[in-house]
Amino acid sequence: ILTGNPIQSLGLRAFYGLPKLQKLVVVETNLVSLEDFPIGHLVTLQELYLGHNFISSLQLPSYFASFSSLQHLDLHLNQIKNISDGDLEPIKLNSNLTLDLSQNPIQYIQPGILKGIHLSGLILRGSFHSSTIMDACLKGMTGLQVDKLVLGDYKNEIRLGSFESNTLDGLCEVDISEFWMVAPSEFPSDSNGFFKCLVNISIFHLVMAPIEELTNLPTFPKLFSLVLTECNFDILPILPSTSLPSLKELRITRHKDLTTLSNLELPNLELLDLSQNSLTVLSCCSDNTFGTTKLKYLNLSYNAHIKFSKNFMGLENLESLDLQHCKLKDQNNLPLFFSLTNLQYLDISYTDTHVKSKHMFTGLSNLRHLKMAGNSFQDNILHDIFKNLSELVSLNISYCHLERVLQEAMESLHQLQVLDISHNNLQTFDPLICMPLWNLQVLNCSFNSLTALDGQNLEALPGTLVSIDLSGNPFDCVCDHQIFFQWVKEHIHLLNRSNPMTCQNPSHMKDVSVLLFDNITCQMKNTIIAMSVLGIMVVILVLALVYKFYFHLVLLVGCKKIGGGESTYDAFVIYSSQDEEWVRKELVKNLEEGVPSFQLCLHYRDFIPGVAIAANIIQEGFHKSRKVIVVISKHFIQSRWCKFEYEIAQTWQFLSSQAGIIFIMLQKVEKSLLRQQVELY
Repeated sequence: ILTGNPIQSLGLRAFYGLPKLQKLVVVETNLVSLEDFPIGHLVTLQELYLGHNFISSLQLPSYFASFSSLQHLDLHLNQIKNISDGDLEPIKLNSNLTLDLSQNPIQYIQPGILKGIHLSGLILRGSFHSSTIMDACLKGMTGLQVDKLVLGDYKNEIRLGSFESNTLDGLCEVDISEFWMVAPSEFPSDSNGFFKCLVNISIFHLVMAPIEELTNLPTFPKLFSLVLTECNFDILPILPSTSLPSLKELRITRHKDLTTLSNLELPNLELLDLSQNSLTVLSCCSDNTFGTTKLKYLNLSYNAHIKFSKNFMGLENLESLDLQHCKLKDQNNLPLFFSLTNLQYLDISYTDTHVKSKHMFTGLSNLRHLKMAGNSFQDNILHDIFKNLSELVSLNISYCHLERVLQEAMESLHQLQVLDISHNNLQTFDPLICMPLWNLQVLNCSFNSLTALDGQNLEALPGTLVSIDLSGNPFDCVCDHQIFFQWVKEHIHLLNRSNPMTCQNPSHMKDVSVLLFDNITCQMKNTIIAMSVLGIMVVILVLALVYKFYFHLVLLVGCKKIGGGESTYDAFVIYSSQDEEWVRKELVKNLEEGVPSFQLCLHYRDFIPGVAIAANIIQEGFHKSRKVIVVISKHFIQSRWCKFEYEIAQTWQFLSSQAGIIFIMLQKVEKSLLRQQVELY
């Protein structure tokens, strides 16, 4: 691309380093002639743009004959005035070439010099300063065969005056398949005579024409496509089927004053495009609305209002329906699309549709592409409204304010390949939702409110994925999500590189790529946390053991201090207070008053007042006694203090080699109670 360079000279080998060049743009470079233009060796050229220069002759150098791949030659806005004999001889055999001579001041085309030439396209917009000159030049094109011919002006440079009915007569001797008339000034009232030399065309484009109706048309036996763009229609033009017996495609678009849809009568019509008008359709849609039952493609997008009442009865052959950017009414009537069993493409994006019914898409058993961005769902939750769409390949539900997607919402979409759920308010998206999507290739969850995906369920994502976009979400780059971020690093080849994933939290990671999240730090933190928890558990265990065996430890310390010293008492007596009378009268009397005399430690007599009972038991009872006497009775079994003293006695016996426990069976007690209560066998 050399556009705008003030080139003064080009060496003969200027482009020798580009043997495979396909496109060369030399626009506005002061180029005067093609004769010395050193491109003869660029035989792979497909597009050559030489517009806005000072070339005055169309005589093409002989090297153009070697450009067998050349498809587009742009010479617009030069100084070419005449097309003479031999000018186009080098391209005579290239039937794939489109030649653009727009905005050249063409005044003369030598009659017959285009005979035998076959062009793919010829563009002559703004090339004639008057309709008289155009009339003469068109007659000079006798014998030309062209697939697409474009005539007319530019909207801001109307040069041609009003047309006469014979202005296009020169085209009677030109073989044309597709004809474009762009921005003409005025049409003659006699449309029949004006278009009489175009009756054999197959495609007709009328663009920015100042006409309000098409009347008195000749018969176009081969015309199958008619396109009327940005004209002055305020109602649909009446197009008699007798004049257009083969018409299958009708496009009437970009008419800001076209507000009313009148009935058409074109029984063979298969494609109808009424987009970008201002239509208000009060009763849509049936075969009576469009006058045909053969309609396959219907485009009503970018209009005003469409109210449904007829549920597409008689339009069962529809394969494509585009309603985007229209305000739809009564679209929740059941069932709206029930008749459209052959529909494959449906676009209801930005139509103020609020999906309430689970049966909205009933009948669309062959639907493959569904676009419904910019709408809303009941409670902002996506339910299983797609259960009938088993053939769906692509689904767009972006900009729908969704906050939640139920897991069963995608259960029937086994053929789905593209899912766009971007620009919603999803805070969570469980990968298990995608488990039924066996053929999913593209997943777009960008610009939601996701902080992470569930790391435990990431394996549920289909292995067929080739692209996943998670950008624009406020990710929490914390260790709780390290499994997800590790998955992101391992699947970086699937991510959208043009819009990277960044962290939102914590604050020191804000706007940092999630790829910089350090899993090693998390592992270290986990280790520290694990060690801390283990340490705390050990401390708690030690404290619990100390609490449970506190008195045993005190006893141990006391035993070590006393060592082998003399004892104050011969025996410490463990008994229930309810057996105290027997202890006083029998045990004390016989042992302390007998011969030899033994000194007993009794709690009611020998414990020090003001000292804790447990401390008295250990310090006065065990530490100062040689033996322990245990008085076994039913009351003993039921006493918590007796059990405590007996438990300490067992520890004391274990710690002191000279200690001994003497049992007195005061009452007969069941062996099972002894085992269960005091573990005495």
